[in-house]
Amino acid sequence: MEKKYKIVLVEDDASLGYLLSEYLKMKDFEVIWEKDPTKVLDLIGLHAFDLAILDVMMVQMDGFTLAAEIAKKYADLPFIFLTARSLKIDVLKGFSLGALDYLKKPIDEEELVVRILALLDRLNKSTSRDTAKSMFEIGSFRLNSTTQELFFESEVDHLTSRESDLLKYLATHANTLCRHKDILDTIWGNNDYFTRKSLNVFVTHLRKYLARDPSLKIENVHGKGFVLKTHVGKNI
Repeated sequence: MEKKYKIVLVEDDASLGYLLSEYLKMKDFEVIWEKDPTKVLDLIGLHAFDLAILDVMMVQMDGFTLAAEIAKKYADLPFIFLTARSLKIDVLKGFSLGALDYLKKPIDEEELVVRILALLDRLNKSTSRDTAKSMFEIGSFRLNSTTQELFFESEVDHLTSRESDLLKYLATHANTLCRHKDILDTIWGNNDYFTRKSLNVFVTHLRKYLARDPSLKIENVHGKGFVLKTHVGKNI
C-alpha cells in the first residue's frame, strides 16, 4: 500500500468493532474506532481522515443521521455504511445521503478491504490532479471540483464528493449523451441495480442546484443515459 489511509470506524457493537479495527490495522490502515456516534463530529475535526465507516443501527444515534451531519459539516469526507438492514429502501437511503458504498452484515473482512482500497485509490487519483484544471463554467455557475463548491452569483453550495464528481463528468461531456454505464464505471466503480438507482438520486440533487439557471437542463434519455444541455461547459 503506497499510502497509509486513516479511517474512523463508528461501530457500537464491541465485538465487531474490535474485530474490524484490528483487522484493518493488520492490513496497514490507521484506524480510530469510536463506539459513541455522538462524539464522531468532534473526532473528525481533530484528525485528517480519508474515510468514515458507519454502522447504521446504533443506539445513541443511527448511522443515517450521523452521515447527514457529516455531510453538512465535513462534505469532503467520504463514508460507507455497514449494516444488517438490507431492505432496498435502506440501501437507497444510504446512497441518497452520499455514501460511496453500502455493505451488508455479516461482513467479509477481505471484501471490505478490497472495496475500501478501490474507493480510496480512485478518490485519491481524482483529487491529485492539477488544481488549475478543477474550475468549470456551467452556464451561470462555476464549479470548483477540488473544493466541491458550486458558485452562482453571490451564493455558494457545498457539494458532496459524489455530487461534484457527477457534475464535473456531465460538464466535461456537455451536450453529449453520457451513458449510464460510462458514468457508473467512472464514478461509482461498478454498474449494478443499486448504483443505477443511486445515480438517479444524484441527478435529482444536481437538477435542484441547477434550476436557478433556466438555460441549463439535465435531460434523461430513456434507457441510455443523461445529457447536460448547456451553452457552456469547460475548464477555465
